[in-house]
Amino acid sequence: MKVLELLTHSREEMQDISDSLKSMVRNSGIQSGILVVQSPHTTLGLTVNENADLDVQTDMLGHLRDLIPQNPAFKHREGNSDSHIKVTLVGPSLTLLVEAGALVLGTWQGVYAMEFDGPRHRQVWVQVIGTADR
Repeated sequence: MKVLELLTHSREEMQDISDSLKSMVRNSGIQSGILVVQSPHTTLGLTVNENADLDVQTDMLGHLRDLIPQNPAFKHREGNSDSHIKVTLVGPSLTLLVEAGALVLGTWQGVYAMEFDGPRHRQVWVQVIGTADR
């Protein structure tokens, strides 16, 4: 397992981690298999989405904020119940394909860490599983 270290800068943001994951796959020597990416945090989600237009990030975060606002009526005393709900909707892990020694993504796809309770220091756990030669 490898650990990807992240530093987030605002309460809610999306960080494109695609290049880091592609590098980890290349350096693993695995030619065919899967990449498992997992957040060990209850307020940091992971998703695959468009990486060609930054407005998609703004729209996603804005809509999630509208759907689940930070609400003082939540019972959780840390005041971040909205963050926990958003991660439940987005998800804390991904399984992606590896082929020919490379991460397989669609033309417009990127892999994002979605921060919902920052700024914070975060980790993303990464495991490449498969065969090294064909």
